[in-house]
Order: sequence, then C-alpha cells, then structure tokens
Amino acid sequence: MNNSTLQKNWLAKALLVSPLFILFAVGLFCFAGKGESISFAAAGLEHPVVTTQLPLDTAAEQQGALADGTLRARFGEGGRLVLISPDASTRVLTEDFHSASDPTISFDGKQILFAAKKTATDSWDIFEMRVDGSNVRQVTDLEMDCRNPGYQSTFYTIVSSEPWYQLTFVGTQKDSVNEYGLGSVSHLYSCKVDGSALRQLTYNLSSDMDPFIFPDGRIVYASWQRALLDRGKAGRIILCGVNADGTDQSAFSADEGKRVKQMPCVTTDGLAIFVESEKVGWDGAGNLGSVTTRRPLHSYRPITQESEGLFHSPSPLKDGRIIVSRRPIDGSGSHGLYCLDPSNGDCELVFDNPEYHDIQAQLITSRKEPDGRSSVVKEEDPNGKFYCLDVYTNDLENPDWMPKGTVKKLRILEGIPLKQAPECADIPAIAKRRILGEVDVAADGSFNIEIPGSIPVQLQTLDENGLALQTCNWIWAKNHEPRGCIGCHEDGELTPENSLVDAIKRPSVPVTPPAEDRRCVDFRRDIMPILESKCVTCHGDSDSILRLTAESGIDSECNPAYKTLLEQGEDPAQGTYVYRHKARTSRLIWHILGQNTARPWDGELFNNNLPGDSEIVAAELSDEEKKALIEWVDMGAVWDGIPD
Repeated sequence: MNNSTLQKNWLAKALLVSPLFILFAVGLFCFAGKGESISFAAAGLEHPVVTTQLPLDTAAEQQGALADGTLRARFGEGGRLVLISPDASTRVLTEDFHSASDPTISFDGKQILFAAKKTATDSWDIFEMRVDGSNVRQVTDLEMDCRNPGYQSTFYTIVSSEPWYQLTFVGTQKDSVNEYGLGSVSHLYSCKVDGSALRQLTYNLSSDMDPFIFPDGRIVYASWQRALLDRGKAGRIILCGVNADGTDQSAFSADEGKRVKQMPCVTTDGLAIFVESEKVGWDGAGNLGSVTTRRPLHSYRPITQESEGLFHSPSPLKDGRIIVSRRPIDGSGSHGLYCLDPSNGDCELVFDNPEYHDIQAQLITSRKEPDGRSSVVKEEDPNGKFYCLDVYTNDLENPDWMPKGTVKKLRILEGIPLKQAPECADIPAIAKRRILGEVDVAADGSFNIEIPGSIPVQLQTLDENGLALQTCNWIWAKNHEPRGCIGCHEDGELTPENSLVDAIKRPSVPVTPPAEDRRCVDFRRDIMPILESKCVTCHGDSDSILRLTAESGIDSECNPAYKTLLEQGEDPAQGTYVYRHKARTSRLIWHILGQNTARPWDGELFNNNLPGDSEIVAAELSDEEKKALIEWVDMGAVWDGIPD
C-alpha cells in the first residue's frame, strides 16, 4: 500500500472547500481523530454497517497477547454491537447485554448472528436478532463459551427428506487446556439454526478459531499448529479448510507469509485475505496478506506493510474491496473502520469513534449464498477410514533421501487433551498420546486403515528400527468418513498419478482397540525403571555429565533425571540428549542403538555426531527396552503419559 493513497482521494475533495475543512480532514485520518465519522458516500458505501465496539480500557487489552505473541487475548468483555447508518448516525443494538461481539449477517441481509453474555458471570452464547435489534433469540445454551458464529448454507445427507441450514461457531472447552498449557482449548462446532444437532467439527489439541464460509461451502479457519514443537515453543497459526461436517480437513495457507495467520475472508474477486504477523498483540492485529482461492498454497502476496498500521477483522464488500479495522502500530489510538482495495492498496476512512475500538464490521446487505453441502458422516458408526496413495510422495528437498523401501510401518497415535499445565515451567507442555497400533506399509508406499472416528490422531512413518521418519500434525477421520491423502506432507495442489495402489485393493486394516488396550509410554512408569536398572551404574554419581538418578523429585516432572534428558537450548524440542518427537536425532537413541540414526533431511545432525559421540557404543538393553525408549521419544517424551 502506498501511504499517500490513504488520504489522496478524500483530501482532494477537501481542498475544494476550505483550509479549515482540510484541518478537520487531517484530524479524521489521525488514528485518535477528533471526529467520529465521515459520510459513507465518501467510501462508496450505500448500506448500514454493524460493528463491535470495545472500550479502550477493556481488561483484554491490559491482559496482552498469549503464548509468546502467538495467540490473541479472548477479548470481548464490555463490548457492544452498534449499528452505523450511511449518514454516520449510530445506535447500540445490545443494550440488554453485559457484553456482545462477533456479528455476522445472514445471506438475505435481515438477521445478525452474534456472541454475547447477559451478565458478567455468564458463559458466552450465540444469539440471533433482526438487523434493527428486535426479536432477539438465544441459539446455544452449552457448558462452554461459544464465539465467532457464522451462517452455513444448505446441508443435507442422502437420507434427508429436505436440506436444512446450519451455523458454525467456536466452542472453548473449560475442562482442558491447550497444548501450550495456557488457556482453554477451542474447536469448531456446528448446529442447526435452532441450536439442535450439535456437532464437533475439528479436533486440534492446540486451538482452532475464526471460521469463514467460502463460496464453495467449505469452512476456512485459523488453526494453531503446535503438536510437534518444530516451529518453536509457541508453534504457528496457519489457515486450514474443512467441509461443513468436519470431513476432509487440509492446509489452505501455511508456510508462505508470516508465522501467524488468522481472521480469513474471501472477496468477490476470489482473493482470500487474512491478518498475519510474526508476533501479535492483545487483539491479534497485524498486516494484511492474501492468496487466491484457486491456488492458495502458492499464491501468497502481502497487501500492507508494517509502517501502515495494524489491521483487524477484514470483511468483504460486493465490489471486491474489504471493510477492515486499523489502529496505529504503537498502540496510541483506537481501531477505526476503513474501506481498502486489495488490488492497489487504496484505503479510506469510514468511521472512528476514538473512545472505542471499532472492529468486526459487517455490511448489512444481502449476499450470494454459498454452495450447499452434503455429508457422509454417520454418528452411529464409531470408526472412520484413512488411506494414503504413496508415503514416498512428500515435501523432502531431495526425493533420493527416502527411496522406496525405507518406510516399513505406520504408527497411529491418539491425542489426549491436557487437563492442566505442566508442573515444571522448564519443560514445554506436550499433549499425552496413546498408541492405537502399527500396520505394515505396502511396497508401493500405500496404506489403508480403519481408526476410531472423531478423535485427534497422528500418523508416523517408521523405518527398520521403528524410528519415526515423518510425523503429521493433528488430523482426524469423522465417523464413517473415508478420508484419503496423496502422500506424506505432499504438495496439495498437485494431482497424483492415476493408479490403483496395493492397499486399496484390500479391506482396511482395523486399528480400533478399545480405550483400555491403547498403550501409552511415560517417563515415571516405563522409562525411569530402565534407567535405574541399566544406566545409573555409569550415570549415577554427581560427577557424571548425564546424571540419571531420581533420588529427589520422583513424583514430579521436575525430576532431575527427566530434566537432564530434556535439557534444552534455543530449540525447545531439541535437548542435549532427547529431541522430542524425533528419536532418530536423539543422542540417547544413538547410544542405545549404537549408531547415528539421523536422516539427510535432518541437516547437520546427519553428518556430524554431537560432542562426545565420535565412538557410539550400543547400550546393553533388550529389544523391548529399546522399543520403549524409542516410542517414548517419538511420542513427545512426556513425564506422565497416562490419561487422566
């Protein structure tokens, strides 16, 4: 965006009036402007706007961002919905609520869906009202906070007598924390417009948020990816897409652009616009980035720069522009509402009440209804299916690094939500995992499995030593869903070869043990006894570099032996002896196997042993003991892996 375009169109008109008017105009364009609004006509708007107003002294702003600037605060306390007419007059629509936020407009432009709470102690719920504020009705009444609602288009199954309408919202569970160990985890949910037929759509153990219904009926949302610690202690937030019933989840925009992407929307020109930042503030505001809906994985383009302020909650207009909130980067003023043209960066002020943050603006007008969606999900079927065409189709830099035959098995892990943050602040939080099972991978790299439906799972490809070669983030198969992928971390925009792979020729391999038979591996129960019986003789005294006695703290993850193994440097996953989720690059595993097991894509660890490992000698352990140590590291090296 060219900074001069922010003022040129409107100020050009002002020059024809008077010097005093020029001063007034300049004041309006200051973020803490003297006036509250200008005419919508100056920005080419003909319809009213509903927006959320947050008081400047809101507690959320004082709280600040979370998780090292990755997650915004759960703002909204004390907020209100305000109707702004084209003549710039305003009216509060939610006088009867303690707090209100997150408005969205129905496809016919007659209803507003929003999140609100009637008293300070209430949970957030979803409500609907007419655009004039009348006929308020409550949609949800659940034991969780319900935020960020959105209308879905028609929805049906093959046995439905007729389609129906649904809505999507973000539900924050109060009985578990996210993988970072700070704050409750949130997922996407759907229900009918009367609040019935509640269905959970996503199962990411960090958090999912900001759903937006695209023209094709799919939901694009922000997804916090932290399962592997491969992007640092705080991970990253990417954009993912999922069907309206929770099936076929996939990455939409991931590695291109900045570390945190959120608040997506799509323009009438087919441009997906989102807020992005390397480190967010309390409200999550940042720069604007974009991808095309035709090629979202390889079409990234920044729209604004750091010097142009911080943007928030873009929303599409009918002419390809967006209405978006903006505040100064130094935090000195409030969010105002602007019209922005993504094609050239032209930006014009629409409204700014300097006593409030004006965010989440929505134009009150009709819009084209997205495509309807059908569903294959059957809740009565406890399982789903997952198949892969070829695990050797991957994102490795060199295809020769993983020749055919390298992958021997597939390990399937179930994720268990954290109930509380870890006791030891020195050790980054990790979700617990249980092993559902292992299956053979066909010679052509294909597999075909049946797994429990609607639970978070991870898939790990294993080598001849049972070491994980690649691990995915949290995925799932909905009940009765036949879900497939091309390969392991492959380019999602490429079409695979048209061939019938070996695993698809045979029935799915069931990997559906009952919960009591799903095996977990943890330090205090499974690993410490091995260390005490086989390792303490060499690493038990105070002079040992690797001291593995558990003489104190045996019942706490601040246990000295545990902390020593996981001692970390700049990379929270890579300890001196244990690389969490990567047994193949862990010095401990090199020792028990007697060799450097790193792979070419592991960089310097593949070519160079760590100090002191010039002559690696295998430990005298049984095969079962070696397997336990390998599984423990590949599953995240948790202190307590037993589900609560």
